[in-house]
Amino acid sequence: MNLLPKSHKEFSEKDYWNKFFKKRGNKAFEWYGEYLELCAHLHKYIKPKDTILITGCGNSSLSADLYDVGYANITNIDVSEVVIKQMNATNSHRTNMKFIYMDALKMTFENDSFNVVLDKGTLDALMPDDTPETNERIDKYFAEIKRVLKLGGRFLCISLLQSHILSKLVSTFCDKSWMFRVVRCHEAEEKNAENGDGTTLPVFVVVATKFKEMPKLILEACMAGDKMLRVETAQELKDCVKSVQDTAFITNGLAKTSIEGDNEVSLDLMQPGEANPRYTLYVVDQKKAQAINKYAVFIVPQGRESEWLFGTAAGRRQLQDSARFGRLVVAVLRRGHQFDSLDAVKEELTHPAKMLIPYGFTGQIPFLSLGSDVGRRVKVFEGSSMVSGGFVVEDVAVEGATHRRLVFLHNQFLVQSEARLKTVKRKNKSKQVVDFGFISHYHAFMCAGVHLSRSHAGAHAEQLSRSHAPVAVLGLGGGSLCMFLRKCYDDLKIVAVDLDPAMLEVAKDHFELQVDDQLEVQIKDGVDFLSDEAANGNQYTAVMFDMDSKDSSLGLSCPPKQFLDNDVLDNVKRILTKGGHFILNLVCRDTQLHDSIIQTLKQHFKHIVTMKLYEEVNETVFATNGETSYTTDLLEEAAKGLNTLARQKKLVDIRCVDLKDFLQSATVLS
Repeated sequence: MNLLPKSHKEFSEKDYWNKFFKKRGNKAFEWYGEYLELCAHLHKYIKPKDTILITGCGNSSLSADLYDVGYANITNIDVSEVVIKQMNATNSHRTNMKFIYMDALKMTFENDSFNVVLDKGTLDALMPDDTPETNERIDKYFAEIKRVLKLGGRFLCISLLQSHILSKLVSTFCDKSWMFRVVRCHEAEEKNAENGDGTTLPVFVVVATKFKEMPKLILEACMAGDKMLRVETAQELKDCVKSVQDTAFITNGLAKTSIEGDNEVSLDLMQPGEANPRYTLYVVDQKKAQAINKYAVFIVPQGRESEWLFGTAAGRRQLQDSARFGRLVVAVLRRGHQFDSLDAVKEELTHPAKMLIPYGFTGQIPFLSLGSDVGRRVKVFEGSSMVSGGFVVEDVAVEGATHRRLVFLHNQFLVQSEARLKTVKRKNKSKQVVDFGFISHYHAFMCAGVHLSRSHAGAHAEQLSRSHAPVAVLGLGGGSLCMFLRKCYDDLKIVAVDLDPAMLEVAKDHFELQVDDQLEVQIKDGVDFLSDEAANGNQYTAVMFDMDSKDSSLGLSCPPKQFLDNDVLDNVKRILTKGGHFILNLVCRDTQLHDSIIQTLKQHFKHIVTMKLYEEVNETVFATNGETSYTTDLLEEAAKGLNTLARQKKLVDIRCVDLKDFLQSATVLS
């Protein structure tokens, strides 16, 4: 039996509803949830002694449920004679409740008759579109509601709030004579999802309260939890509703389909009134044949979000493969927010997790994590510059140690600079200082390249080495790379170059950068630096690129694309000593662009080797035009030599370069 209308316009036609209720009989039809899902909202705005009018009551049991819990003054009207007869018969024992055959567009009640007008889906049925004819009908409906409501009375409208309906409500009730509020009804959505195929649309309760003219417009929204958000404009209110609806559109699709291949979907979760996301959720699926369990949510502790396993699509895919869940939602806790406990995070994520349940999943949602807490992220300093935009220095707890990180906010999942802090005792007082012996994997690889350039650069380079041959580091960041080199090599002159003067202050104030005769910092465009050094005939045993790109659209995070142009690479060649090495930190997500970069490097350098750890986003590239080509023995000698020197300087206890990782990740390209 087909009970759905042939066209959406039939929702507003009397004959359709008469046929509908004759076919359906006495079985209640609940469009937007039943009393149990709606009562928490209704009881906030309806008092037991209120006179209540329900327009377009249909055969819903809502009025009967309200009556049975103590709301005695209820009048129901509907344009269908059939349903009014049915409801009078069904509710004959509820002697004080009225069911009247009446058109809501032409009500016969006196002015100021009701404290509450309750509309559950009637407006949605009356307004299938926004044609002039429909708008004229709705104008009559709203005029009647305004007329029969007492001063201080509330118009409660339960609706899906399609854009044309919300616009009509806003244009009618958003003035200084009405307080206008939109509340999302999560309970009704969840019930609808349970009863159907997992698909649900957001259900809203609109509350328009009639007042005398007020000094200012009052608009409020509650899209999550119980917190009511005061908004300034009608457009801001519309944007809140649309954001919820757009998210539901995505999650409804995810409920019924699987994300194919290596793709994933990400969603940002916002708190009302805040501009920065509180959580980012990544949804990853795998084939049913590979999955043991159907669904879970993995919560990434604060400070761990930049790690390869959680901060990259490939890492999240591996996490899912190892856990063997058909669908895994990876939840990242975003900076700038307070997270009290793992249990509190689980509670906050319960509803979003339900929205992302794959069709057919039942039972309790498993929440997984690395431990029993949400980690720690303490903001040390926050700033902004014309060059780098917003940035933050923060201390995070990672596996029992405190790490200080510099993060540019335009790319929050990429750590620009990292130092480990250690506790030292000075004058019987403990103090945390930077451990200069701690450097990242890719920085350790880059330093092995410097050791290689000093050990195998030929006779000319050896002469320069004895007179403090310089190394150029383009991209200062927090200065961790420069400080390790400075502490490791007594006779090495380091020239660091950075475009942003703010980075020099950050490095000195928060990462203990020491600028002196051995470590010089130039605030200058790196492209200009290379051009000027080439023009002046200056020579370097190594030129290192370790700067980020502000343009994320290219799929190239490090370095900026202009630093790989032919004229820039020509200048790099010109300032390198005979046998000197170009050392590049490369982060490129676009495989075609990556291949083209390698081809460009091959046009400029005879010998190239790359080091790429599987669980790292960074790839280290060595390139040289020296006579000695890259071999396993040469690379091994450089890594061992660096480790020996770092131990002698008491920077590390055992090693800074993992020899096995270094050699296994190396690929000689030419």
